[in-house]
Amino acid sequence: MKSEQNKTLHLHDGGDGGSAKGIELEDLDRGLVAAATSEGIFLSWRLLGTEVTGFSAQGMVGADFNLYRDGVCIATVCDSTNYLDRSGSGSSVYLVCAVEYGQEVDRSEEVTPWESDYYELPLRKPADGVTPSGEHYTYAANDMSVGDVDGDGQYEFFVKWDPSNSKDVSHSGYTGPVYLDCYKLDGRLLYRIDLGVNIRAGAHYTQFLVYDFDGDGKAELMLKTAPGTKVITYDQEGCGASEDYITMPVEDLASGYSHEDDYRMSSKDYFEHVVHMFMGWHAHEEVAAGNWPETLEACFGIEPAYPYPLSREDAEQLTNHFMDVYAPSRSSRNQLRSFEGFIVKGPEYLTVFQGETGAELQTVHYKPGRQDDGLMWGDYAWNRIEPGNRVDRFLAGVGYLDGRKPHAIFARGYYTRAAVATYTWDGAQLQEHWFIDSGWVPMNNPFNDTLKQQDGRSEQWGSLAKQGAHSLSIADVDGDGCDEIIYGAATIDHDGTILYSSRGILTEGSAAPGKSAKLGHGDALHVANIDPDRPGLEIFMVHESGVWGPFGYTMRDAATGEVLYGGYATEDVGRGMVGQVDPSHRGLQTWASESYTSDDAFGLLTATGERISQQVPGTNMRIQWAADMTTQIISGSFDQSVVIDDWKRGRLLTAEGTCSNNGTKGNPCLVADVFGDWREELLVRTSDSSAIRIYLSTEPTDRKLYTLMHDRQYRTGVAWQNVVYNQPCYTSFYMASDLDWSKVPIPNLKKV
Repeated sequence: MKSEQNKTLHLHDGGDGGSAKGIELEDLDRGLVAAATSEGIFLSWRLLGTEVTGFSAQGMVGADFNLYRDGVCIATVCDSTNYLDRSGSGSSVYLVCAVEYGQEVDRSEEVTPWESDYYELPLRKPADGVTPSGEHYTYAANDMSVGDVDGDGQYEFFVKWDPSNSKDVSHSGYTGPVYLDCYKLDGRLLYRIDLGVNIRAGAHYTQFLVYDFDGDGKAELMLKTAPGTKVITYDQEGCGASEDYITMPVEDLASGYSHEDDYRMSSKDYFEHVVHMFMGWHAHEEVAAGNWPETLEACFGIEPAYPYPLSREDAEQLTNHFMDVYAPSRSSRNQLRSFEGFIVKGPEYLTVFQGETGAELQTVHYKPGRQDDGLMWGDYAWNRIEPGNRVDRFLAGVGYLDGRKPHAIFARGYYTRAAVATYTWDGAQLQEHWFIDSGWVPMNNPFNDTLKQQDGRSEQWGSLAKQGAHSLSIADVDGDGCDEIIYGAATIDHDGTILYSSRGILTEGSAAPGKSAKLGHGDALHVANIDPDRPGLEIFMVHESGVWGPFGYTMRDAATGEVLYGGYATEDVGRGMVGQVDPSHRGLQTWASESYTSDDAFGLLTATGERISQQVPGTNMRIQWAADMTTQIISGSFDQSVVIDDWKRGRLLTAEGTCSNNGTKGNPCLVADVFGDWREELLVRTSDSSAIRIYLSTEPTDRKLYTLMHDRQYRTGVAWQNVVYNQPCYTSFYMASDLDWSKVPIPNLKKV
């Protein structure tokens, strides 16, 4: 029997963004889970987007639910998708049935309770290793993603293994290989992808997408690969069943490349690399075009001494000068004689794997290629010379660029040149949808550039250069039903044109007051309906330009890029976050972690930029954990236990025996609505990486909302959450304690 509040229903537009046929999202099962608590057995399950017919004052309406314990119906639940069974026990067996028009229409699988508020997914840690320089390394579980690889409506779990010598791209040294595992919920390892020695380990290198790209109901896996990448499969007993290398393109095999190749550079290799670069200086495209000095002596500011083309002996002399004199004179950190472990040559690929078996489906060349070791990308132009740095910055995402089907997005570069390729997958072949490239940012001297140009050479896409972030976001910012790519401080429209590239005016105290400048690169990016009283979405981003940039953080209109408010900072503002941590203020709050200015522009701010408090919550990761739809903050770094804090109520969870990832970044492996009601689950590794702990919020809620995975923006956000500096994902609608249910879109989903 339906509750009183459900007698009056209100229908409103679906969230298909104008697509009458609906969009392709996963056909999920009920997602029922049970957990033992001190008050009884807490049960939580999904309301599917396809079951929603309207809204009421308390939530979405459509299906109600009969809850069974040990074969007996113990409750009919109308106003939520969770229940606290105070009479249940650890041996109870539960199932839930959807009820439509008084009739049960399906039955979930039976479940028994977890012993506590978390479930441990057992892992198989890779063996330790030794680098060519003799360094020993171990492994820890790192980023995760989820996808239904076999079409049964339940998620499988993808775990990336990082070696203990994993490094930022700007840090020299060898790393161990990266592995990517696919697990069933019971811990059965389906397969492991060994990326091989030619993919370096670090947050910037391996961005992996798990998604059903061809609409067959089963997720695929896409990521960057290289010679030496192979798939290891396992049988039902967990024994290795097969090992298969990816298929290298015919032209690469004809050129002599093989899976036995090792492109990691020793310090001796790097010296040889520079010698050959210098020997070919006269023929470099920028030198031949007159954009760079004709001689290396002119680049280094020394008297001419050698004829060109350079002989090997002369190139060695100039290499010695470059490494021992010139580079250290720019920065004491330029220790190029010890530069090793980087990969600046060899083929780079993009591979599609079958999600269920790990079988390679197609391998193509990664676009764009690296071109060089970073010389054209500006890696030698700053005081800190960092070969292999800006050139090896990768991003990835999933977007419904046509409003109906998911497209894979793979990108390279964001400090200077930025290039983005998008693809569709039809089950047999990758098809390039579009490719855009800002072009090279002009330099007059690649070893000490003084022009400081802001745009790339492309007339059409040049404004994209220098605007990227350590992540990206996907959202329909202009309301046309098709997704855009928020590429940091610029946004790419669904058709591959630049929707806008945001700028600002440098303020007093900056390097050039009154001058217009790009907002520029930053470490944190959030796209959500932050201010519910404004139309559309907003973007909150921090920036690291310091005195050369107009802002240290900005709140922007997502449709136009207009800066709504911001704060100037003299140094890099490293972190920022959004969420409703104080429900007494309407909208989501915004905050940045650091301020190098004495004004009141920093602190905990309202959605309109007014300061609530000088103190701010943490910035590692947020989570929708509480019953009232406020936002909680996840903290913990290095060896600290992961915790969840509420700005008003204090500590809600201490996950003893767990660790976060990536040092001070303190990222969980994943935060997502993987089962149960609309609350997000916290997925973190145990301290020894023997398991992934999946924590469930067991606080009963009377708010009825469909699974967040049936909101397009949120679901694509889960797919890109593992990219570089992990950022939280957000729904397309305003989600907070004062949610207006009439503004929650009813998903228009295409059933597979």
